[in-house]
Amino acid sequence: MDKNRVYVFDTTLRDGEQVPGCQLTTVEKIIVAKKLEALGVDIIEAGFPISSPGDFQSVVEISKAVTEPVICALTRANTTDIDAAAEALRFAKRKRIHTGIGSSDIHIKHKFNSTREQIVERAVAAVKYARKFTDDVEFFAEDAGRADNAFLAQMIEAVIAAGATTVNIPDTNGYCLPNQYGAKIKYLVDHVSNIDKAIISVHCHNDLGLATANTIAGVMNGARQVECTINGIGERAGNTSLEEVAMILKTHHGLGYHTNINSKGIYDISTLVEKMMRMPVQANKAIVGRNAFAHSSGIHQDGVLKHRENYEILNPEDVGINSNSIILTARSGRHALKHHLERLGYKMDKINLDEVYQRFLEMADKKKEISDADLQQLMGDGDDKNYGDKAIKVTLLQVVCGDPLRPMATVKLRINGEDREASAAGNGPVNATINAIHAIIKDDIELDEFSIQAMHGGSEDVSKVNMRVKHNGQSFYGFGYSTDIVNASVHAYVDALNKIY
Repeated sequence: MDKNRVYVFDTTLRDGEQVPGCQLTTVEKIIVAKKLEALGVDIIEAGFPISSPGDFQSVVEISKAVTEPVICALTRANTTDIDAAAEALRFAKRKRIHTGIGSSDIHIKHKFNSTREQIVERAVAAVKYARKFTDDVEFFAEDAGRADNAFLAQMIEAVIAAGATTVNIPDTNGYCLPNQYGAKIKYLVDHVSNIDKAIISVHCHNDLGLATANTIAGVMNGARQVECTINGIGERAGNTSLEEVAMILKTHHGLGYHTNINSKGIYDISTLVEKMMRMPVQANKAIVGRNAFAHSSGIHQDGVLKHRENYEILNPEDVGINSNSIILTARSGRHALKHHLERLGYKMDKINLDEVYQRFLEMADKKKEISDADLQQLMGDGDDKNYGDKAIKVTLLQVVCGDPLRPMATVKLRINGEDREASAAGNGPVNATINAIHAIIKDDIELDEFSIQAMHGGSEDVSKVNMRVKHNGQSFYGFGYSTDIVNASVHAYVDALNKIY
């Protein structure tokens, strides 16, 4: 066995799904499991079969749908749980039963009302029973982070002798400091006589924000399996984040460890899990947060634009993100503004950058961030005059709406010098207006994106409308500005039409 290979055990579908509101259907679990397979995960903990009929069926169906990773099912240290796990795993090409019991004196006394000796007996019996169904048995010593090291070593030695092939040393409550947890793993390496017969696994929680650090400390002291979740989801403060561990090991080549994770798939599965589990990723989350590769400081922007590695130790493309983000704010410099204007297609040799930059600062002082639409407004786009005599222009807009009135709109457009007019109904004033425009244009145009934003806030504010429409397979953007939302929407839509025609 490659002594520097670190196996990735993903428990998104078991530990991660225990978060309130994050429950998935069986079909959704299969979708996530197949993404985990494509990501290169070695072991997928598919569920806790005895906990519910739904969880049992999910383990069954994932076992059928996924072929490369080991499919693992969790149990407590009793025959009923293990029987359920074995039955749920019957279709798995490669299967593992994950059984265990508490190891700290707190758990032994207050959770099991038992003794150390009785707990070891139950642990050994559970492992022996699980081995009747599979040669791949993992044992977890729950709350090992707070367990006495000498007793923990005794327990681990006993379960390996009983047939455990992986021994999981969980910091269940996220208690340990990295040096403490690393020392615990090292103690087991040095004091468990048969430790070479099993892989040491680390399963760390994030109650004190140390899950990833503890996991890495475990690996550096002899662990060769890491138990993680996508986005670090999990009970309470969450589990160790798969993407963080994978990218730490990939970035720090000097450690000498490697995984089979295809890092380019990280962002894709992160967004999938975020959406399916309805658990938003915080903006400043390492690796996958929307600000992880975003720069708003003028000094940082200038440095990144000159040489990415000035302020980025990771290439965003390595985790499946197309590029970093240069966020325009009042602290951004000319270099960043020029970068964005060029990206939007403006010819810099025709622009007085100093004059545009001063107008940009005035806008940025009023807004926290400047978007592409704001730059379009800054440069004068979105105004009919930019399209010359051939522009489609709005010459009349009349809307009637209310409760219980059905919204009706009348629109008159001037197209190539000719006035055309139409009226239409809709489910709202904007929809009615767009329907009236469609009645005039008579072309296949699909509204693909529609957003409204107040420029500065307040009911008397100027509204900014962004629209994206599709025509003949291509996307076109339109922008409109007005204190009247319907009027801003009409001008945004017409702006997009002018770009089409």
